[in-house]
Amino acid sequence: YELLNRGGALQFEYDTARFSDVGGLVRLKKWLSQRKAVFRGDESAAHLDAPKGVLLLGVQGCGKSLAAKATAGIFGVPLLRLDFGAIYDKYHGETERKLRDSLNTADVMSPCVLWIDEVEKGIAGRGGETGTTQRVLGTFLTWMAEKQSQVFVVATANDITTLPPELVRKGRFDEIFFVDLPDKDVRASILAIHLTRRDQSLSRFEIEPLADAMDGFSGAEIEQAVVAALYAAHAQNEELRTRHILHEVEQTRPLSVVMKEQIHSLRTWADGRTVPCD
Repeated sequence: YELLNRGGALQFEYDTARFSDVGGLVRLKKWLSQRKAVFRGDESAAHLDAPKGVLLLGVQGCGKSLAAKATAGIFGVPLLRLDFGAIYDKYHGETERKLRDSLNTADVMSPCVLWIDEVEKGIAGRGGETGTTQRVLGTFLTWMAEKQSQVFVVATANDITTLPPELVRKGRFDEIFFVDLPDKDVRASILAIHLTRRDQSLSRFEIEPLADAMDGFSGAEIEQAVVAALYAAHAQNEELRTRHILHEVEQTRPLSVVMKEQIHSLRTWADGRTVPCD
């Protein structure tokens, strides 16, 4: 695993989250749970096609990367992270060679989960279509179509509109899930997870009013509100209380407000085109 990390493009991720660490994503959890036995080679499911992978689209900070880690956790296999940014090379042919080497390594290490974070930046986010980009896309699509190994691909993207149609069509990935801003119940669950992780007793907090106040917050923003509130309480030599968190929430302008038009456009596009995770 240490030798694998030295290559730069393909890294072994030691931290694979459990699904108990993920708030919401109910449909995704159920979908993956139904396919675990098939992926692990259960003889009772030998007549079923092996799952290929999923594409996770969604609002920034809402748990796409955490869901990728949790996928490896529920399947009980290693998690490899492919960094498209580290693949690109100025020398002709080197980019494609690095990608082939990384994919071959994933095949050797199967069964495993291959996590490709922000896939649009590697295939479509490099200043327009180029010969190298097209060859990288072709190499990746060929591998996905022909692979016989137990490598489950989890690709995450913030902007699916920049991805080429041949990548997102049915058959490349088993499903396209949309990770939306959490609703009230999911916000309460995420808040409870982060408070518990930091050894805070939930009985001291008014979870429901806090979840209401966090309307429009992503999971990452909820976590940062807890972190900032802990700093504030520590500075005042007090135990963390609801008012500390509420104060931080009132001082925060979430991404859904700062980038309102872009977030609204993304959610509108995904409605009816993707499967909601919750």
